[in-house]
Amino acid sequence: MRRVTFETKALNDAAIQYAAEELKVNKEFIQLNILEEKKSMLGLNKSYIVEAIIDFDVIKDGIEYLKNLLENMQIESVIEAKQLDDRQILFSVEAKENPILIGKNGKTLEAVQILLKNYINLYVDNSYVILVDIGGYKQQRKKQLEILATKTAMEVVKTKTPTRLGRMNAYERRVIHTKLSDWRDVTTESEGEEPNRFVVIKPTKK
Repeated sequence: MRRVTFETKALNDAAIQYAAEELKVNKEFIQLNILEEKKSMLGLNKSYIVEAIIDFDVIKDGIEYLKNLLENMQIESVIEAKQLDDRQILFSVEAKENPILIGKNGKTLEAVQILLKNYINLYVDNSYVILVDIGGYKQQRKKQLEILATKTAMEVVKTKTPTRLGRMNAYERRVIHTKLSDWRDVTTESEGEEPNRFVVIKPTKK
């Protein structure tokens, strides 16, 4: 957990603002803990040694960020989140404007996911894998990609010829890699430079 220790004469808004600037986060997420109280020889003046830490809940505050983001777009939504593993969290959004939020080929959804990921990772030490799904789009897309991966892999096994799939984002590439990870007859590699990276399915050399 990121923290900063400093001395202050008062536990006031100025101390919180100082800590927020040092930690480069919004002051609403700052928590001050007194480590030591210091008094002058005559006891007339005192100061505090305090430790400032970031008090941030990835799920609760992540939902709040998404809610505010969509409200600014004048979109009413229902947002839920669940932790898939230690470092991976899925935020699910339902709204009447799902198609608008998804965008062509999921581009708007991807932009929302990047915004949320960047926001959350401002407040945590270790990066989280942040996934955003809108109206079940990602689940449907995952099924489509898994079917594509299987069909293409079968063709590669048959022809012994590497096949390059279309441009995909990191999430989509990961779906392909995961789906074919247990196949002994093919291997997968990501090639190219962002944002034009793609997956190549190759026959296993024997």
